[in-house]
Amino acid sequence: MLIRTLSTLECTKLLTANRLGRLACAKDGQPYLVPLYYAHADNHLYAFSMPGKKIDWMRANPLVCVQVDEHGLGRGWRSVVVDGRYEELPDRVGHKVERDHAWSVLSKHANWWEPGALKPVVPAVSDGVPHVFFRIFIGEVSGREASE
Repeated sequence: MLIRTLSTLECTKLLTANRLGRLACAKDGQPYLVPLYYAHADNHLYAFSMPGKKIDWMRANPLVCVQVDEHGLGRGWRSVVVDGRYEELPDRVGHKVERDHAWSVLSKHANWWEPGALKPVVPAVSDGVPHVFFRIFIGEVSGREASE
C-alpha cells in the first residue's frame, strides 16, 4: 500500500466533488461527531440544520473539524481533513447577503435540505422552528491518499 499526501488543490477538488462529511465539534472537553451534508464554495463549507446539540456546541466553541473521504478500487482511499471555524448566518439585517449566498450554493444540489430537516421555505413559516444556516471557514486543509 502506497500512501501519499494530497496537494491543496487535490483536497479542494475532493471537497467540491463530495457532499457528505463528518463534523467534529467539542464542548467542555467532550468531542461530538455527526454526519454533515455540505456544499463547498469560496473557502467555506456551507450547511444548515435544525437547532440542536451540534448547533449549541458550535455556538459555544466555534472551532470544528470536518473529514471527507472517498473509497477507490480495492483497498484504496482518499481522505481530507478541514480545520475550521463555525460561522452562523442568521436571518437578519447585516447577514442577508451571506445567508442568500449559502442558500444559492446549497440549492444547486438536488434535495439539498435532506437529511437535515424539512425543506426551508421563503418566507419562513412563522410558527416553525427556524433553520440555522451556517458555514465552516476552511482555516487549514490536509489530505492523504492510499493506493495499492
